[in-house]
Amino acid sequence: MKIALFALLGLVLGTLGGAALAVGAGIAWVEIFNTSNFEGYSGMLVFFTFMPIGAIVGGLGGALLFGMLAFRDTDIAVAREPVRRGDR
Repeated sequence: MKIALFALLGLVLGTLGGAALAVGAGIAWVEIFNTSNFEGYSGMLVFFTFMPIGAIVGGLGGALLFGMLAFRDTDIAVAREPVRRGDR
């Protein structure tokens, strides 16, 4: 259950982060390659091409990353029992 919840969290965070980075990359693309702004073409290019691709890639990458981190519990302390010290 922990793995599924972490994968879902990674999906949400990865989607948001990937979409934001893709919008920035799309705006840079429009500026670098002087894309026409006739009837909002450059805006449609950014928000209908770059943003969905970035959201998909970011979501899958985030879900995979968080899922793998939750699966390999030795790398992160998620639900670890406290260490008990023995009587001397």
